[in-house]
Amino acid sequence: MNSIPSFAHRFFRFLPMPSPAIASLADRSSSSRASEAIARKARFWDRIARKYAADPIADMAGYEATLQRVQGLLSTDQNVLEIGCGTGSTSLRLAPCTRRLLATDVSAGMIAIAREKLAAQPVPQLSFDVADADAAAAGQGEYDVVLAFNVLHLVTDLDRTLELAVQALRPGGLLISKTACISEMNPLIPFLALPLMRAIGKAPPVLFFDADALRSAIARQGMDIVSVERHGTRGKDIRVFILARKPA
Repeated sequence: MNSIPSFAHRFFRFLPMPSPAIASLADRSSSSRASEAIARKARFWDRIARKYAADPIADMAGYEATLQRVQGLLSTDQNVLEIGCGTGSTSLRLAPCTRRLLATDVSAGMIAIAREKLAAQPVPQLSFDVADADAAAAGQGEYDVVLAFNVLHLVTDLDRTLELAVQALRPGGLLISKTACISEMNPLIPFLALPLMRAIGKAPPVLFFDADALRSAIARQGMDIVSVERHGTRGKDIRVFILARKPA
């Protein structure tokens, strides 16, 4: 049954179709904008990579609780992909629990630091690569687990990133994420402090959503939500831990 009303169908019928050359130019323009967005993200994180690596974890007990939870979900027969791995500290902790862990980040500066850490503390299962969470991962359907820690609020297109993460999973695979929900912060931070920090180059673009919206976005990709948790131990915890499974 045609879902377009008859008047709309007639309207669209007589619209001129773009020539292949125009369509090609539009595709290139869209691709160019996407490439520039990736480059801007990479430049920001490259610039602050060393400072980021030196900053202490604010809630170490909460971080350790998350690590323990994730370690209990991993096994040495699993191939794991991590997106947005930063400087690799979490990857180094989790890789021994896997068969293979490929950890990726858009920032070459972050990956350089991660590789320095790996050289100082070799873990045979672990490798690092430069890749954007908004871009398709190599080896679709290859991974038993996709990890996304502190990155989903920093991507350009949340639905697209989640779609790509799900594509990377085998049937029955797990998406394990821990994400800052900016909409749950004091409104002065997202609507005043963050725009000011962005204006002076001290903060990246961020997405605003709460835990319910993130859960819904994951479910839209056909994932079964297994658990929604908070692991923070210091005051209000805006970082939601969501475990979801791809249907077998």
